[in-house]
Amino acid sequence: MKSEVMVVLCTFPDFEKARQIGAGLVERQVAACINLLPGATSIYRWEGKIEEESEVLGVIKTTAEAYPALEAAILELHPYETPEVLALPIGRGAEKYLRWVADSVSI
Repeated sequence: MKSEVMVVLCTFPDFEKARQIGAGLVERQVAACINLLPGATSIYRWEGKIEEESEVLGVIKTTAEAYPALEAAILELHPYETPEVLALPIGRGAEKYLRWVADSVSI
């Protein structure tokens, strides 16, 4: 396999924005795919106040090699001032799927 596979979590303000950014990430080949999970509720502190928002969670599959370009693309396209971008390494997985992820990312 070319590179270590990673899952990146990113929240979006609504489904259309998540779909738009997700499609752009796949088109740029910095992500193999993104699963969009609507219905997330985020409770967080922002500028000294407790906030609560409905969001869409994106579960993005990429490689460690492509991660810097993926992060840069998210920061470029995302409407939030400080978007959530969390990268988690995958310790194990179905070899065929992991190979597909690595082959689908072009970095």
